Amino acid sequence: MTRQLSPDGALIHPDCRITGSHLGAFTEIGAGTVLSNSAMGDYTYCARGCDIANATIGKFVNIAANVRIGPTDHPMDRASLHHFLYRSDMYWPDAAPDDAFFARRAARRVTIGHDVWIGHGAIIRPDVSIGNGAVVGAGAVVTRDVAPYTVVVGVPAEKLRRRFPKQIARRLTELAWWDWDHDRLRMALADFRHLEIEAFLAKYEDVTLH
Repeated sequence: MTRQLSPDGALIHPDCRITGSHLGAFTEIGAGTVLSNSAMGDYTYCARGCDIANATIGKFVNIAANVRIGPTDHPMDRASLHHFLYRSDMYWPDAAPDDAFFARRAARRVTIGHDVWIGHGAIIRPDVSIGNGAVVGAGAVVTRDVAPYTVVVGVPAEKLRRRFPKQIARRLTELAWWDWDHDRLRMALADFRHLEIEAFLAKYEDVTLH
């Protein structure tokens, strides 16, 4: 059965937990996903079992199953790593949670550009930015920024190659097709499917300029 996505919001599959987050048009959240303090741009989706926190995610981002974005840290510079330090109210009725600790966590955001592909089981650490059109390989652990239109793999993730030469990447970024409206995307669908990248750019750069 075809999944019907909506301009009015997200298709949310069963057993998800979503808090403090914004979901754009035509988005989809896979079953069992946990999403907190995050924004997801139009047309972006994640498959089942993802855990996403403190992230700003662009449009048309493709997130495979079991991806973790923005995993939180424990206080490594204190006498204990344990969360009794900051979830103290769970252990003692007269103790308060450490609100400042949670605020610091929430401020350490992941930023993901448009048209990014994040492979199965990848982990994106806090404070990392991933550029437009980048690809993160399955199982990669991303600990530092990823340049636009770059493929990274491994633990920790390292550059494998560029998707396109720098000039093509620059032209795609300037074209910014991800900002086209829904009808324009539909009109260009056949070209997205069949034109090589140079031909696609040549055709639509000309339309944009005129």
